[in-house]
This record gives sequence, C-alpha cells and structure tokens, in this order.
Amino acid sequence: MKYIITSLALFVATVSFAQKTVNASDILSDIKNGKNINISNATIEGVLDLTYMDDALPSLPKRKRWWNSGGSNTVEKDISGSISFVNCTFKNDVLAYIPHEESGYTFIANFEDDAIFKNCTFERKAMFKYSDFDENADFSGSKFLEDSTFKYAEFSRNISFANTLFEEPATFKYADFRNFVSFANSVFKESATFKYTKFKSGVSFKNVKFEEDLNLKYTKVDGEFNIQNMEVGYDIDSKYTKINGKSFSKYLLKSK
Repeated sequence: MKYIITSLALFVATVSFAQKTVNASDILSDIKNGKNINISNATIEGVLDLTYMDDALPSLPKRKRWWNSGGSNTVEKDISGSISFVNCTFKNDVLAYIPHEESGYTFIANFEDDAIFKNCTFERKAMFKYSDFDENADFSGSKFLEDSTFKYAEFSRNISFANTLFEEPATFKYADFRNFVSFANSVFKESATFKYTKFKSGVSFKNVKFEEDLNLKYTKVDGEFNIQNMEVGYDIDSKYTKINGKSFSKYLLKSK
C-alpha cells in the first residue's frame, strides 16, 4: 500500500508540472480580438507572427506604384492588449519583425501594453527589430537558442534581460533604453553587439559572461554602469563609447 501511495503521488506531481500545448494560431486570434494574453507553463506550437503579415499583405498596394507616390514600405501592427508568457517554450519562430522580400514590405509589431516573456525558451528565431515597447517589458531568465535581434527597439518603461542566455550572436544595435536595464548574470555564447545603443538611465552587466566579442562602439550610457565581475572572452570595441560623458577607458581608470 505504501508503494501504491508513493506512485500515485509521483504521478500527480508529474501531471501538475507537465507543460500544456497551445497553438500559436489560437493566441494570435485572441490578440486580434483585443484579449489580454496570460500563459504560463506551456509549449507554444506554430509560428507566432505578431506582425499579422498574412492578414495585411492582400490589401497592400503594389510596391512600385505605392512607393513612387511617396508611400512607406513599413507596415506596423500595434498590439493593444498585454502579453504575458512565463515559463513557456516556443517551438517555432516568434516574429515581431519580418522583411518580406517578395512584396518588398517590412512588417513590425509594437507593444502598447506590457510585454512579458519571462523564463521562456525560444528554440527558433526571436525577432524584435524596430519594435516599440511602450510599457513594461521582461525577458529575464529566458533562453535564446537561435538568432535574436532587438536592433532599433525602443523600451520606454521597466525592462529586464537579467539571467538570460544567448546561444547565437545577439544584437541590440541602436536600441534605446529609457529606464534602467539589467543584463546581470546573463551569458552571451557568441558575439554581442550594443553599437550605438543608448542607455539613458543606466545599465548593469554585473556577472555577465561575454564568451566572445563585445561591441560597445558609439554606445552611450547615462547613469549607473555596473560591470562588476563582467567577463569578456575576446575583444571589446569601445571606440567612441561614452559613459556619463567619459570615454570607456577613462571610466575604467576612475572606477579602480
């Protein structure tokens, strides 16, 4: 009897921690209908195209006629509801940026409310290039196993990338952080690019491991710049970097 009870307890524990499966198409349908998204402990199957490119393409003008008259080739989708994914695994691409070669249009998703992707695993691409995050954003504890980009992204409120893992090259080139952002305890397995990035209220790279190159060229930091125990495997490009108005090398000398 004792063995049976123990087995039952193990079975219940296994079931309670098993991840459910959610289809990306169902999530996209809910977002389209203005619903807030709150999903935890789930595996997301299918491409999560937050730009809704397939919906937009049929009604767009042909590029030659449109652009010759002064039109734009950028199509933006504003997501009004909050989005929260906690401890989720994305089996396919998560796309807030798509450059569509056939049509010549570029599709972008912006987030008007909170955008939370905490303790998540992105098994495929995670594209957030040009995205505006108007409210809080959180990617802490997440794993990016393939290509990821936050190039040109703008973060207006609270934002965290603490304890994240980037398996492939990661770029935050031209990203704009208006509030303090933490990358503390993160690991960048390949090159990390923060070229032209603006940290307007400080940044923490405490205990971060950059296992290859770190590009800080033209980076501008105002406020706290915490690089305690930061490790860089190869080279740091800090040409024209400004830390509170000082060059990177002068900042290091002052902090010693």
